[in-house]
Amino acid sequence: MKKVERINLIMRYINNRASFTISEIMREFGISRSTAIRDIREIEAMGMPLVAEVGRDGGYFVMSNSVLPPVRFTDTEIKALFIAFMATRNQQLPYLKSRQSLAEKLLGLISQSHQDDLILLNRILLFEGTNPNNTDLLELSDLPHPILEKLIQILLLDSYLWITIREGEVIKSYPIYLMHLYREKSVWLIEGFDLREEKRRLFSVDYLTDVEPYSVNKRLSRKKIQEKLRKEEEAFNIVLELGSKAIEQFKKYHPLQVSISYIDPFQSRAIVKTHVNGDHAEDLSEMLNWLLFLGEDIKFRTLPEGLADSLHVRLTHWSN
Repeated sequence: MKKVERINLIMRYINNRASFTISEIMREFGISRSTAIRDIREIEAMGMPLVAEVGRDGGYFVMSNSVLPPVRFTDTEIKALFIAFMATRNQQLPYLKSRQSLAEKLLGLISQSHQDDLILLNRILLFEGTNPNNTDLLELSDLPHPILEKLIQILLLDSYLWITIREGEVIKSYPIYLMHLYREKSVWLIEGFDLREEKRRLFSVDYLTDVEPYSVNKRLSRKKIQEKLRKEEEAFNIVLELGSKAIEQFKKYHPLQVSISYIDPFQSRAIVKTHVNGDHAEDLSEMLNWLLFLGEDIKFRTLPEGLADSLHVRLTHWSN
């Protein structure tokens, strides 16, 4: 481990503890006593307010109400941040009205030679959503739904919401308890519990026209909501056993609500349980396409009759 990386790790270790000793630093980072003392002195010279405690059980503690030195990133960490930043372009993420300022600040943290490395990586590495005809990171902007940031700001304070949605030509409002806000197939979705109909529902943020905190007097308790959701989960009508090839396909893509449970220590076999609404043709079609995507390395333990018939018809058609 390089010295700069080690010192950064020791600084984080110290920040997370009320006190520490030289022996603890030696044991934690596998270094000699002299190296530990030198590192501590260098950290003190950087401005970290350490106070030494004299005595047999003495050590160090961070002086309270003091300003700690800024966190220093290594060149490798900057590259990791920059590549992660590149991978999210054109994803309509909140708080990213313009990437130029953030990208320039990241580039400004490293030397010219490492900046050249990142510019080269930016031309070579293509991620989902990248326009290969315009890979210039500084020219791209995210344009999320204008209400997305308002939704997140309210969520930071409260999960009980009164949302207004445009459904065709009709405007409807729903009282919900928001469980997850996620992005799937380039669309931001709200997974919430409808407090009026007492069931799980999905809403597209694209059709959201307004969001406000929901009245405190009309709320269902979180405990009651969890009880209702557990009853819904008992109604799983799809149970699959996946082999290793199907597990690899599952990792490439799966609906967010679908989880996997491994049934062997090598994670080569797994069980997947989920539910599909048999009366909703679009849901059935999406589930059918996903099952076909998983491939042949699956066993069907439980499958709704309508979905089983559609799967049989599709496979028969392909075989002919």
